Amino acid sequence: MSENNDPNGNRDPGQGPGGNPWMKSLLVWGGIFLALLLVVSMFGSPSATQGTQIRYSDFRDKVAEGSVAEVQISQDQIVGKLDNGESFTTIPVPNDDGLTALLEENNVKFTGAEKQEMGVLAYILIQSLPFLLILGVAFFALRQVQKGGGSGAMGFGKSKAKMLTERHGRVTFDDVAGIDEAREELQEIVEFLRDPQRFSKLGGQIPKGALLVGSPGTGKTLLARAIAGEAGVPFFTISGSDFVEMFVGVGASRVRDMFEQAKKNAPCIVFIDEIDAVGRHRGHGLGNSNDEREQTLNQLLVEMDGFEANEGIIIIAATNRPDVLDPALLRPGRFDRQVVVPIPDIDGREKILSVHMKKVPLAPDVNERTIARGTPGFSGADLANLVNEAALLAARRNKRLVAMQEFEDAKDKVMMGSERRSMVMTDDEKKMTAYHEAGHAIVAVHEPASDPIHKATIIPRGRALGMVMRLPERDNYSYHRDKMHANLAVSMGGRVAEEIIFGHDKVSSGASSDIHYATDLARNMVTKWGMSEKLGPLQYEETQEGYLGMGGSQRTFQSSDTNKLIDTEIRDLVEGAHKKATKLLTDHEDQLHLLAQALLEYETLTGDEIAKLMEDGKIDRPDQPGGPAQPKPVHGSAIPKAGKRYGGSGGAAPQGA
Repeated sequence: MSENNDPNGNRDPGQGPGGNPWMKSLLVWGGIFLALLLVVSMFGSPSATQGTQIRYSDFRDKVAEGSVAEVQISQDQIVGKLDNGESFTTIPVPNDDGLTALLEENNVKFTGAEKQEMGVLAYILIQSLPFLLILGVAFFALRQVQKGGGSGAMGFGKSKAKMLTERHGRVTFDDVAGIDEAREELQEIVEFLRDPQRFSKLGGQIPKGALLVGSPGTGKTLLARAIAGEAGVPFFTISGSDFVEMFVGVGASRVRDMFEQAKKNAPCIVFIDEIDAVGRHRGHGLGNSNDEREQTLNQLLVEMDGFEANEGIIIIAATNRPDVLDPALLRPGRFDRQVVVPIPDIDGREKILSVHMKKVPLAPDVNERTIARGTPGFSGADLANLVNEAALLAARRNKRLVAMQEFEDAKDKVMMGSERRSMVMTDDEKKMTAYHEAGHAIVAVHEPASDPIHKATIIPRGRALGMVMRLPERDNYSYHRDKMHANLAVSMGGRVAEEIIFGHDKVSSGASSDIHYATDLARNMVTKWGMSEKLGPLQYEETQEGYLGMGGSQRTFQSSDTNKLIDTEIRDLVEGAHKKATKLLTDHEDQLHLLAQALLEYETLTGDEIAKLMEDGKIDRPDQPGGPAQPKPVHGSAIPKAGKRYGGSGGAAPQGA
């Protein structure tokens, strides 16, 4: 594979080991076309210039009439010309001995035609043409089978790894922001490839592999592309699912072929994306010793660190589920480094936004720091999507620049869903939604450990009829017991408000998502985080397959008494939060009515407006001086990804992380 490489180790995608494949295909089809022309010319019909075809009887009549001037007689055809200059042809009747006498009698000039004999070469060519066509098709099929990369027919065992070139868009470490520690670890690999003597003179060896671990969207593949752009060595990329096929042994064959290609281009880098598709624990599930995935994994283990050392080949893999990988794959000597690619903090989010905003014309009022503060928990992909949504909104509004307003609206859309202003709600439904969201907000205001309120709205968004969002003052990496109890109380605020205002029989299903969130939080407090006085600091549930909360939970084997106590503790926590919310809303029922009426009038209130309403009993809108405010949305300055949000009637709004 190395004969067509450029100095940077990149191959022109249009070039193959034997030349340009497009030119070869053109020559093959050109030869077939010429062969068809040859057949047509040899077996084609006689030329139309020989004249009109007439019957032999009509020919004799014309001779007898004296209208024929001259003829040329051959064994199978008579070609002649009439007195008026017209040409004709006819097929003679065998053994017509009187034709010569008839021609002489009517003074017709006649000659004989020399018999055309086919040449030996032409005869051989005509006879062998079908065999030549069959041999050509067979040769073409064999070449397809022998093609590399698995592109040919029956090329199942060939590797599907593609060499990344400059044509794919060069990405460097300057395009990677917000994950500085991960970038530094991988940058060291690039420096090793550029100057190996710097490390080897102290006894250091080049790492065999690096495993990128992180949640979806954190930039694992982007980091790999940056390594390809910076290293200046051949870079092969393949997905873990490309190894596995329905045929037994194909995956292992592709692994062998991939490493053969890599050896020819060493030193080089091989990037395997989503390696968990082929690197799962062996012996689990329905597979046995002949399972295709296990055979592929075994071959990968041998190629990475077996009897035959593969010097100069660095394997970089990415996954968001390291817990399902086989331990033999993770040991030193195969993947020497596990690089965690985390969710960026506020400084990282600001840098990531700066990278993505370079492609967007920005208005002067756009502040990356403000947007970064309001997006805790956002990954790099989330931030890229946020910038794109803001640009689309600006284009829809026929603006030349993307302003801060578009970013705020885009955050609302990404976090809470699009506004459903066309949804028809009765006055009673709007009133219940307003009191439900006001209940959440009032409890949050009077709970010291609760995050500050960012926004409250009764405009339907996504699957919820209303929502209260709270903004963390900083990035949270752990939660304290008092904050968890505050979150439980706030989640019960909507249900309690409905009970106080509308009575027990009029309580709606709008608190279903709140109840789900509270129950799940209480269960984690009891079974995972050791926050139950009666059960102590023990773990009673374990997380199944998954990473960073993406898996499910399963209760471990406990006695029936322990399971009953767990259920009792969960119930006590939720009911205790319900009682606390009831006391707070009963003590501040006047504020509950005030906030609900304000939501009915304004539809959307920011956290600052809610605080002013609680303090002064009124809201001043700067854009509406001296007059009553008309219902319209008011957009705040930040949307928390990891903040809490509570659904209104319908209860289908997902909870924050």
